[in-house]
Amino acid sequence: MALLNEHYLKLKAGYLFPEIARRVKAFGEAHPEAAARLIRCGIGDVTEPLPPAVVAALHQAVDDMARRETFRGYGPEQGYDWLRGAIAQSDYRDRGLEVADDEIFVSDGSKCDCGAILDILGHRNRIAITDPVYPVYVDTNVMAGHTGEADASGAFAGIHYLPCTEANGFIPEPPKTAVDVIYLCSPNNPTGAAATRPQLEAWVAYARAHGALLLFDAAYEAYITEPGVPHSIYEIPGARECAIEFRSFSKDGGFTGTRCAFTVVPKSVLARTESGESRPLHPLWLRRMTTKFNGVPYIIQRGAAALYTPEGRQQVRALVEHYLGNARILVTAARQAGLKVFGGVNAPYIWVAAPSGYASWQAFDKILNEAHVVITPGGGFGSQGEGYFRVSAFNSRANAEEVARRLQALRW
Repeated sequence: MALLNEHYLKLKAGYLFPEIARRVKAFGEAHPEAAARLIRCGIGDVTEPLPPAVVAALHQAVDDMARRETFRGYGPEQGYDWLRGAIAQSDYRDRGLEVADDEIFVSDGSKCDCGAILDILGHRNRIAITDPVYPVYVDTNVMAGHTGEADASGAFAGIHYLPCTEANGFIPEPPKTAVDVIYLCSPNNPTGAAATRPQLEAWVAYARAHGALLLFDAAYEAYITEPGVPHSIYEIPGARECAIEFRSFSKDGGFTGTRCAFTVVPKSVLARTESGESRPLHPLWLRRMTTKFNGVPYIIQRGAAALYTPEGRQQVRALVEHYLGNARILVTAARQAGLKVFGGVNAPYIWVAAPSGYASWQAFDKILNEAHVVITPGGGFGSQGEGYFRVSAFNSRANAEEVARRLQALRW
């Protein structure tokens, strides 16, 4: 009989979002009339249509596939040159940042890449992860066998947790001990907090001093509104020697159902072999991509390239402003309801402290059953998220306004 990967059995609690889906399904079966009024502000999935520039490019690309002269079969696994060049130029070099075209790797999602990056890293690394955290960072390390069992709070042995609390503005501080791989997300999912330049400078200094690798998730950088908040880790001098950056078109270009993202792996980022030799990670990631991935479809990459046209840029800004407008509405309503609220300024999420006496899942059940709104319990993001919940601003304006009314009507 085949043997299974027993590390998966450590994930006894299940993934956060399937558990939300289970509870929502049970609510719908018990209250079918109320379920018809349900508004989802849980999973961070976009709701607005793709930008017109993208739609036009997708149609043109389909036509390309209908003609022998322009038909495309297998493309380069790491992405077409015209998309990699547009990304490197527009997102980095135009902003004064040194990133070469071939340091861009196009993929079908930053979620996938955050997990797949473990393929090129060793099994003896000391892993540091923020708490609360996007669950994928933790769960993929569990699946890869980098942890022990979870304790009663859900914390896994072998992971160094970096507390993100109200006291530190939900931005982690470098640890006093040495770690090897650090996951950072800014603007942050789930808290909506964005790291300042001095905070990121401290992390780059730590990584360089300890030979550590920063895995920097910048999927929400388009939502940064405050001046002086870095959009990329590469704005910090020295980051090209110690950081890999993940970006996505999902939340700014509306590509959650279209699937396109990219990862930046500078050629100057090194890691150590067991024998102590320093080797670059870039060729390893290239080999991983060309071996395990056949590339994002031509049609989708043409759509992504349209985001970099003048029309596409304008339409992306309109989408981002729409969701940030929803966030402002939700923040105002939650505060008027007497709740303590964070985020919603540089990210499409608001992070809310549950009233005294309510655990995260209790707050989830109350809001689901009484307001008929789906949110995300903070405890599902880690022990430091207990006592909070996340509300997503990804919705129509009408739904955001209705959620605001329902939150204000709740009696805790």
